[in-house]
Amino acid sequence: MADIATTTEGSRANGTLLVDEDTKSQAAEKADEDILQALGYEPVLHRTYGLIENFSTSFAALYFIGGVRVTFSTGIASGGNLAYWTSYIITVFFTLITAAVIAEACSASPSAGSIYLWAAESGGPRFGRLFGFVVAWWSTTAWTTFCASNSQAAANYMLSEITVFGLDFPSDSSDVKFRAVQWISTELLLGTAAVANLLPPRIFRYIFYISSFFVLLDFLLNIIWLPIGVANTIGFRTASEAFMTTYNGTGAPAGWNWCLSYLATAGILIGFDASGHVAEETKNATVNAAKGIFWSVVVSAVGGFLTIILFLFCTPDPDILFSFGSPQPFVPLYAVVLGQGGHVFMNIVCIIALWLNTAIAIVAASRLVFAVARDGILPFSTWVSRVSPEGQPRNAVLVVWGIAAFVTCTILPSAVAFTSLISAAGVPSAAAYGLICLGRFFLTSKQFPKPTWSLGRLSRPFQFVGIFWNGWVVAVLFSPYVFPVSGETLNYAPVIMAIVTIFALVSWWVTPESAWLPKERLTHFVESQGVDTSGKQ
Repeated sequence: MADIATTTEGSRANGTLLVDEDTKSQAAEKADEDILQALGYEPVLHRTYGLIENFSTSFAALYFIGGVRVTFSTGIASGGNLAYWTSYIITVFFTLITAAVIAEACSASPSAGSIYLWAAESGGPRFGRLFGFVVAWWSTTAWTTFCASNSQAAANYMLSEITVFGLDFPSDSSDVKFRAVQWISTELLLGTAAVANLLPPRIFRYIFYISSFFVLLDFLLNIIWLPIGVANTIGFRTASEAFMTTYNGTGAPAGWNWCLSYLATAGILIGFDASGHVAEETKNATVNAAKGIFWSVVVSAVGGFLTIILFLFCTPDPDILFSFGSPQPFVPLYAVVLGQGGHVFMNIVCIIALWLNTAIAIVAASRLVFAVARDGILPFSTWVSRVSPEGQPRNAVLVVWGIAAFVTCTILPSAVAFTSLISAAGVPSAAAYGLICLGRFFLTSKQFPKPTWSLGRLSRPFQFVGIFWNGWVVAVLFSPYVFPVSGETLNYAPVIMAIVTIFALVSWWVTPESAWLPKERLTHFVESQGVDTSGKQ
């Protein structure tokens, strides 16, 4: 009888726990819907993602090992090994501070296309609408161009095999035949990634899992397999060579050449706001979306540092690395140290990971486009903002695909044209992060909505640091990379950023306040959520 009584009591306890969990889940779901309604929106997107899916969005978008590979040559040319790894440590420190500020803003206002709403809220009643317009244009530009550039990066891994296998075909982007094949490959990769975004949410969620898996697989293969291959072939560099050598491959004055290493290191960790863009599809978004942003940067930063140290020991000196004459120098490097079969497998992993990375980027970009269209200021807004029966903004996906495909077409006339367009991909995101920090520190220190995931007294110091760090990143990304500067080597990122900003200002000026982000709506949202007082002195 005692056993029966114990079993009964245990069943009741388990039942109580299940009821408590259901109650908490329902309360969190209602809180998510209340925030949307306070912003003036009805919940129309599916809300089926949890913390893991949200974390995977930014983790896969950052793709730290792919970011290190893409920027490694740039980083080594700018100051050499010593500049690269020391600048990366500094970058990690300040990027974590920025990510914490952005995560806190996301916690206060988790919705699709969040970043322009965070900017609007940081600008307050006076500047909020202006900030919202500018960041909406900046961020949409950043994510759509990133979709195009990421697809081209995957194509470059494939086309680098031309050099490895010695095929009788051009391998230089100055040749129109090479650019034609590069364009076709890029469009195919972009198109398939876009089509994947049309899958139902219950299936697409596995894209998040598979993408994170390939990031970790890529990392583990390099950590384990690459050192074995290097030990059996070219040999490791000494600690002094790996950590202390300097190099000037840019032609810039010595001091600025060193500063240009931040062009590489900052690029590795830009794009963590992706988790915020799927916040409206995430359960308990005020907590999970904020955690997704911050912890994706923490994990990526640690993985990126280990990858950089590994590559510093395993790659040859810069002159040899640059002499491979391949669109992606790591492909011939893998061929040398892993052999033909090994490097092909490694290359396939890299291409799949980049393709998945593009699919995730389209998720972020499409949610931005959906959010702007939902407010009714895009041409054909009603169609663009329409969602499928499963709660997906599929028409917004098609819009992003179309814009990115158009950008990709600039590969055909000139390699410089496409490079110039994608050079601006990282600038708008860094500028948006900095503008949000600026607004929160100077304009809305006493008016910003109260977040669930709060930094407390660290909030204002972090905002202050974020202003200057992101200002520095923008300055470096605006700089010419090759000196002396000519028409072919000019960095067109400032020009493109200026054009995008002018479009934003014009649209802000001509769009009636009643049509998008009116002051009353922003004020109502802040008042409905309460004011964050945790960081007040």
